[in-house]
Formats: sequence, C-alpha cells, structure tokens
Amino acid sequence: MTTVEPGAQVGAAPLPGALPPDPRASNADGAGMARRRAAGDPVKALLHRHRELCERAVDPLEIAAGLEAHGITDRTAARFRHRDVFSLAEELYARTPRAEHPGSVPAGAPAPAPAFRGFGYALLPGAVGLGAAAAGPAWAGALAAVVTVAALVWPGRPAGRRFAWGPYLLAAAVVGWAVHRHGTALGVGLALAVAPAHLAAEAYAAKARARLAGSRALEEFADRARPLFLVVAAIFTAAAAGAAALAGAPAGVAVPFALLLFLTRLLLRHGTRTGPVAAALALALVPFPAAVLAAAAGLLVQAVLVLSRASAHARP
Repeated sequence: MTTVEPGAQVGAAPLPGALPPDPRASNADGAGMARRRAAGDPVKALLHRHRELCERAVDPLEIAAGLEAHGITDRTAARFRHRDVFSLAEELYARTPRAEHPGSVPAGAPAPAPAFRGFGYALLPGAVGLGAAAAGPAWAGALAAVVTVAALVWPGRPAGRRFAWGPYLLAAAVVGWAVHRHGTALGVGLALAVAPAHLAAEAYAAKARARLAGSRALEEFADRARPLFLVVAAIFTAAAAGAAALAGAPAGVAVPFALLLFLTRLLLRHGTRTGPVAAALALALVPFPAAVLAAAAGLLVQAVLVLSRASAHARP
C-alpha cells in the first residue's frame, strides 16, 4: 500500500502539449520544490488576469485567440512551460470552471431580430440611390452620405470599441469624390452593392466563427480562414459588378470602389488598426486612374493578413 507523506501534494497528470518537467528542478534536499513555491503558480496568475476571457470561451482555441490578441506569443508560452499558445490555452480552459454563459445562443437557434433589421437597412441605400437617380444629380451628395453610413458606420463599428472618426470621414470623402468625378450612376451602383456587402460580411463572420470552433491550432485556423475570405471577397466582387451593370456604371470604376469600401468595413469590424485603412482611403483620393485599384489591392493584402488571425474573430 502506498503512503503519502504529510504535507506532500499529489500532482495531476500533465495536459497534452505541456512540456515534461525539468528533472533538474527537483533534488533530494527539496531545493527545487522551494523554488517552485517561491515562484508561485504563473499559469494561475495568468488565469486570474484573463478570467473573463477564459470563462466566456467555448473552446481552447477561443482562449488562444484572446491571448494572441493580448500579445502573448509562443515565446511567451514557453515561460509557462508550454510549447505554444494553444497548449497554454488548453490548460487555462481545463482549469476554468465551465458555466453556461447567459448571452450564449444555442446552436440551431433562429437568427436574432437585429440580423433581419440589418438586412432591411442594407436595402435602404439601393432604394434611395434609385430614387436619387430619378431625381437628378443634385442628390448625389446625399446619396454618397447614405451609402457611406449604411455600408461602413452601421454596422461596421465593433461593439465595445471607441468610434474611430478618421476612416469613416475618409470613406465619406472617397464616395463623395467618386460620385463627383464619375457621376450619379456610380453612386447608385455603390448603393446597390450595400445589400450584398451586408450579406457577405455576415456570412463571412459566421463561417469564420465556425472555423474558429472547429480548428485545433492557430495555424490550422489561418489555413482555413484565408481561402474562406478570398472566396467571400470574390463573391462580393461579382455582386458589385452586377450592381454596377444594373445602375449603368462602368464596372472597371465601380468595382474597385465597392471592394475598397467592403474591405474597410470588414477590417474596422474585426478590430484592425485604423492606420492601414486610413492610408488606403487617402490613396483612393488621389486623382489618378489606378489609385483606387492600388488602394483596394493594398487593403486586400492587409485583410488577408489580419482576418486569418484567430484573434480577429474572438468574441468581444
């Protein structure tokens, strides 16, 4: 029969992915145990620091995404004796008491009312654009404002984040300048593209969250998220070309503007730094034919890099 000395602790089996204990850390005189007691439990301290994130997470990858958003890298995880961020997240997930989050939506539940209201609002710019086209070019300025507000300001602002005026004002300037240079038909085409932009953005967010839940590592999520984003961007580009044709605007002019605004919406919605977005919008104001195309291409590269990170899709 095995006996346990008084005061001794029975350790739990290590989690998968955790590094094996260093044999030099323990010796006969107990110096290693003393050092561990002095150092405390760093993972417990990390758990206390990110308790809300760990309690709200539905899987370890969501914790890994949150840690990644807070700047914790694989090198940082090594200080907690884990090989990578995901392994550290697994331990945090295992050590967090699980509870049903009151704001969670069960799988298979019907879409909430705000989603239907959002699509209704997304249809509004197209209706206003067609009305403006019938009323004449004097309504072009108002049309530009409506398109920008509908496509970017609502619902482009991420919940819980401070409103960033700079990119939205630049986007309004881009739309107004485009309508002034290319006519009301371009504004109508951009207005009609708001509805497919809303559908594409919502579908992308839902699919990305599903891939976040189904992946087992940050690299795996990135490999699955990149092609998803490119497919969604291609679908929206085709829809924007159709909207331009319906409005009578040249697709070669309307599609780069629509794609630029769509990427702006996605990047602002998913919490990227506003600097690259503002730079791309400022480039689109340059009165050079290829400026808008270059701005959209640059923002597309930025979107591929940012939206393939799990931290861009973690719950706020």
